[in-house]
Amino acid sequence: MSHNHDEHHHEHGPGCACGHTHHHHEVNPDEPTRCISCGAPIGEGVGHGRSMGRIGFAVVGGFLIVNYYLLGWLMPELQFAASLSAFLGAVILALPIVVTAIKDLCEGRVYMNELVALAILAAFTSADFSAAGLIAFFLLVTIIIETHTASGAQRSIEELIRLTPHTARKRIDGKEVEVDVSELAVGDIINVRPGDNFPVDGVVVRGQSAVNQASITGESLPIDKMENDEVYAGTQNLSGSLDVKITKLGADTTLGKVQDMILSAEKSKTPIVRLIDKYAGFYTPTIMMLAIITWWLSNGDMARVITLMVIACPCAVVLATPTATVAAVAAAARLGILVKNVSHLELAAKIKAFVFDKTGTLTEGQLAVAKLGPVDGVEPAQLLMAAAAVEIHSNHPTALAIQKLAKEVGIKLLEVTDFKETPGTGVEAVVAGKPTLVGRAIWLKKFNVELPEIKPEETHGMSVVYVAQNGKLIGWIGFRDQIRSESAEAIRNLKELGVKRCAMVTGDRESVAEGVAAKLNIDEFKGDCLPEGKVQYIEELKKHSLVAFIGDGVNDAPALAAGDLSIAMGAIGSDIAINSASIALMTNDLRRIPMLVGLSRKSNSIIHQNVAFGLLFVLCGIILSVFGWMGPIAAAMLHTLSTLIIIFNSARLLRASEEATSVANNLNSWRRNLQLETAKE
Repeated sequence: MSHNHDEHHHEHGPGCACGHTHHHHEVNPDEPTRCISCGAPIGEGVGHGRSMGRIGFAVVGGFLIVNYYLLGWLMPELQFAASLSAFLGAVILALPIVVTAIKDLCEGRVYMNELVALAILAAFTSADFSAAGLIAFFLLVTIIIETHTASGAQRSIEELIRLTPHTARKRIDGKEVEVDVSELAVGDIINVRPGDNFPVDGVVVRGQSAVNQASITGESLPIDKMENDEVYAGTQNLSGSLDVKITKLGADTTLGKVQDMILSAEKSKTPIVRLIDKYAGFYTPTIMMLAIITWWLSNGDMARVITLMVIACPCAVVLATPTATVAAVAAAARLGILVKNVSHLELAAKIKAFVFDKTGTLTEGQLAVAKLGPVDGVEPAQLLMAAAAVEIHSNHPTALAIQKLAKEVGIKLLEVTDFKETPGTGVEAVVAGKPTLVGRAIWLKKFNVELPEIKPEETHGMSVVYVAQNGKLIGWIGFRDQIRSESAEAIRNLKELGVKRCAMVTGDRESVAEGVAAKLNIDEFKGDCLPEGKVQYIEELKKHSLVAFIGDGVNDAPALAAGDLSIAMGAIGSDIAINSASIALMTNDLRRIPMLVGLSRKSNSIIHQNVAFGLLFVLCGIILSVFGWMGPIAAAMLHTLSTLIIIFNSARLLRASEEATSVANNLNSWRRNLQLETAKE
């Protein structure tokens, strides 16, 4: 119906009576669902308000229609009062529908509301006000259900806003002062007590506690937080008092990014919805022509005409896809999977090739220095000092591992100038007047640095970077990385779902890639892969099938952009990951990917079921009405019933996500207990 078609646009961006489109920082902290500019409830001035108004009309009008039947049954002598009650009830119920239809016509639109309004007006011409009232009641109930269902994004946003407190305890001169969240600034220190939700993103500066991050990651198991750990707005502090230094506020927080992604997902449309929108304008004129033909062939039988116009309103078809996509987006969010565009969710079911980055995706990404290999005449400390001085300015996993070791052994870092980083390959700088290079073999060769042959057994299973000063090699550093415990299960589950190719690309040496691929049963892999090499590999695969690339979103932006579908994992707290991918996993649990594929397939299946049912319902209803085998009231009741069937069928997607979350959390709990028992032993 056009109420949905028109208001859908308004309801996606929370609005109010003042005409404001509300951004997250404009929310009134005292009443988080109210506008700062006008104080009106967010959304109620446009979509939600209309829905509440219609409910009022439905309740009052419905009461008057019921009153008509009660008077006729209990007090048959009060026939005039009963008829007046029916008339008033019918008028009240018809009013919001007719007004909306007139507005549509004034704005040059002919859509579904006109069919409903004409059906009700035709019922009035028969002077059977109780029948007109019942028809209007059931159609108005259908409109309310549809409008409420289509505003899933707004309700999701309101639920997320409620996760963040309106006030915070700010530390000022050693004392705690309660202030509004709107008065906080980046760098302030706040105290969060056990049981409270975090109002902002920040870093723990004092204390330790368990934190429930289920609102963002979908994982119910608490995460232990201590000094220097990040915490996120909307998550709950469980056990200890924490002092937190604020790093992000309002829309900049991870929760704010989640809100933006939910809005963008529900603003988007699947191809089938775009197709329905394209032909919707032709539907009403066609039904009107059919109604005129029916009236003529039935010798002016208005009951058939009314029934035809009531049953022909394709609410079931219009709702078929939006209800399923709203449920699918909500189900994905419960699993910690954020979808930017619903077409990406639909695409996930069709992917036949998944390409994984290795470091930080299939592996933990927390490299540790396993071996120092200085050349003759160079001390290990000298090698580490040169490498650490350059890498101190980089955030690459190898750089962090070198920094960690240098800190542990207490090496004093030298002065560095002219630092430059080539993503994915190496870093260069001048250390104490000496040009220094730290990077992969293929990169150092571009600088004409001669590299000696290293025996394979010396670096077996290690990633290696080379260090050169003044154009000469001074040694190499070997790193080890742990494979994620969920990686093998995720690959196995994808294959069970019928995914034909699971591949891995990495900048690491071929031998390291081969070892990881063998452990995870990955079909194909490519090592020594520069960022542009990853892109070329994906482009080659795309010639044969749809390709999804999974990376950590930090060093994989070109590859993420190259895939038909891009999935960034570990996106909690990472703006880069959220912005660079079409789908963001808020956790590092790769098992979410087969869950995503399964959810996508189920959602596509339910959409097809809904559309088929909606079309069949309308077609059968038109046939029954044309031949006079169904009355107007029965048509209105069936109309409402068909809408409810579509909604309940779509709601099965939410149940699927609950089951998947339960299974994942049970597995995580079992693993956690096993680790604790092992540690005790």
